[in-house]
Amino acid sequence: HGPVGGHRARQRRRARCLGRVLCCTGRGAAAGACVRVLASTRKRKREDEDEETGQMDSIRFSSGSISMKVTTSSWPKACGRLGRKAAGARAAAAVRSRGGRVRARGIRAREPARNVVRASEQRMSEPVTSESASEYGEEQDVVVVGGGITGLCTAQAIRASGEGTVKNILVTEARDVVGGNIITKQEGDYIWEEGPNSFQPNDFVLQAAVDAGIENELVFGNPTAARYVFWEGELRPVPSGPDAITNNLLSLWGKIRAGLGAVGIMKEAPPQNVEESVEEFIRRHLGDEVFYRLIEPFCSGVYAGDPTKLSMKAAFGKIWVLEEKGGSLVGGALKLMQEKKDNPPEPRDPRLPTPPKGQTVGSFRKGLQSLPRAIGEKLGDDVKVGWKLQDIDRVGGKYKLTYLTPDGPIHVSAKSVVLTIPSYTAAELLRREIPDAHSQLLSFQYPPVGSVVLAYPKSAIRDQLYNDEGEMNAFGQLHPRTQGVTTLGTIYSSSLFPGRCPDGEVLLASYIGGTLNQTILDQSESELADQVDRDLRQMLLKPDAPKGKVVGVRVWQKAIPQFCKGHLDALDAANDAVAEAGYEGCFLSGNYTHGVALGKCVEGAYKMSESVLDYCKELEASTPQVAPSEGVEVSSGDSESEFFV
Repeated sequence: HGPVGGHRARQRRRARCLGRVLCCTGRGAAAGACVRVLASTRKRKREDEDEETGQMDSIRFSSGSISMKVTTSSWPKACGRLGRKAAGARAAAAVRSRGGRVRARGIRAREPARNVVRASEQRMSEPVTSESASEYGEEQDVVVVGGGITGLCTAQAIRASGEGTVKNILVTEARDVVGGNIITKQEGDYIWEEGPNSFQPNDFVLQAAVDAGIENELVFGNPTAARYVFWEGELRPVPSGPDAITNNLLSLWGKIRAGLGAVGIMKEAPPQNVEESVEEFIRRHLGDEVFYRLIEPFCSGVYAGDPTKLSMKAAFGKIWVLEEKGGSLVGGALKLMQEKKDNPPEPRDPRLPTPPKGQTVGSFRKGLQSLPRAIGEKLGDDVKVGWKLQDIDRVGGKYKLTYLTPDGPIHVSAKSVVLTIPSYTAAELLRREIPDAHSQLLSFQYPPVGSVVLAYPKSAIRDQLYNDEGEMNAFGQLHPRTQGVTTLGTIYSSSLFPGRCPDGEVLLASYIGGTLNQTILDQSESELADQVDRDLRQMLLKPDAPKGKVVGVRVWQKAIPQFCKGHLDALDAANDAVAEAGYEGCFLSGNYTHGVALGKCVEGAYKMSESVLDYCKELEASTPQVAPSEGVEVSSGDSESEFFV
């Protein structure tokens, strides 16, 4: 209301305000569509305007072929109708473009996961006013929101490679310590992990360790360590080479079926224009036995997920692409080997440590948290903990981020922002300005997972697990759901890495819960520990083994993002929505974009740093460089102007 700022500015402000109210009050797809229509002020025609007061009696909204005249008193109902019309027309056009039929009801995007967002994670309905917040120093070239492993490695890589392009960078973390879900605990002689337990030592993780200056702290598991699957009452070793023929995990027919399918002889044709689940892809290529005895428990161990819903392309893209490249798994592998031979990679950085050959995993002497702690210390004052991002706005081509900090509200101005927070948290931050991104990011499910760490005397472990030297040279075990075991899997932590427990004991880290067992949220820590102990007695412990000592229990209510069918499409749609909203230089990153394993997160962080640096270079090149004249003060800009393996 009022004449200040002109009637067009008032009109835009009222439209944006109405859109925000509708979106924040949960009008769903209709509200989202309405916001997009309201935001398109260039397509609106104003009618019956009172030039003196600047008040509007009515507005005509139009979006494509949909047009509606709305009086001020009927805005809420009319906007709902217009939103539904726009959403329906857009969905119908999408279906027609794919040659499908339009249904009267039920055309919708992926259904958002029913994840409860804590109040502390929700975006403010109204931003902190400029009067109540202080400004944070000079404008930042890059702000990384989230001090987990993805955010820290992104900042570290930018700092290492962006000298001259990125002069200042800020990492903000809502918790009081960096590292995200990488949490190492130590009590007496016990060292254990509450989140991820180890990593695949790819060159990106090794690079991160070198850049952080802790490469000498790396430790690697024995590549000959056995991996087991519990099947029909016994722990059976997973085939890992020549023993594939004599191994008893698969039957003779199961091995023949897998071999013929791998070379493409006994394989069904891929479905056309249909995204396959992990179950569908594996059973089509390798048969039922490989799926139920190997892949199903592996999906539980990595994703805590349901292989009937996980997308093969999204969750295991490196295997999925083999058929596309070579017609079969073996054919694709041969073709990739030839491509690598024809286009050899650049020489490996000689500073990187060389892990043992074979199937190994890595950690650090004092646990995984050594890495984020070292990166945080190296970044120094550029890392702020206890900073909770409440609002992100695009103002004058720059980003304005509002934080609640221990020192009160603070505004930060930045040229680019990298959101490395969970997708549901990013969704709440973008809800008001980018409702399409909000809805897509909320569609990713995060089931609960519990980590239960128990200690037993060595004598409690069955003799078959020890070799002739009396050593337990094994990685751990996985449990297919068909075998009636509640626990997803167990890692033999003390066998894998040195110094994890007192001599004479073994330390076992077990995981429970996941997509198909969310009842763990209703159980106490002691109940979870008892369940794991009962399961281990079926498989690993001697009948007379004493009750395990509970070293640690941690339940993650939202543990691992599920890469279900439609995941990649939803992620692309979220990124497209961010770009279409004019949020150039705002990047979505994290384990829901790159992969859930720690090594994948680090790899994604280093690749994301390249994209951020490219954007900063383009921005710098497009900005006119004007040398200040003597005696002339140059303004800096408008002051109104971010599981377990």
